[in-house]
Amino acid sequence: MLLATACNVEVRDKAAEAREKAHKQAIEKAEGRIECVPPGAPQYAFVCAIDRVQSQDGLFLTLRHPDGGFRRLLVTRDGRGVVAADGAEQAIITPIAADRIEVVLGDARYRLPATVRQPKPAP
Repeated sequence: MLLATACNVEVRDKAAEAREKAHKQAIEKAEGRIECVPPGAPQYAFVCAIDRVQSQDGLFLTLRHPDGGFRRLLVTRDGRGVVAADGAEQAIITPIAADRIEVVLGDARYRLPATVRQPKPAP
C-alpha cells in the first residue's frame, strides 16, 4: 500500500509582491490619510493616502487606495478645482463645505481639502 501526502506549497508572484511593497512604501511616505470610499467599500473612511507632486504641468495628486489601486488628479487654476489626470473618466466635483470638496471618479469617492470660491454676484 502506497501513501501519498500532499504538501502545501505557496506559490509566490514576484511582480505582485513588488507592487505591494511599492504601494506600502508610498503609503508610508504619503502626507496623510484622506476620507474616501474605494471601489467596493461601503462607506467613507480615512483609508486612502495622498501624495502631492509639483511638475511643470501643475500640481498632481495621487490618491492611493488600501488595495494598491490609485487615481491621479490635476489641480486646476481655472476654478474647476481638479480634473482627472489618468484615464477617460471625468471627475465630478461637488463642494461640501467652505474648505472641502467631494470628488467622484468612476466608482470611487474622495473628500479633499480645497478652497471653495463662491461665485461673484452679477453687477
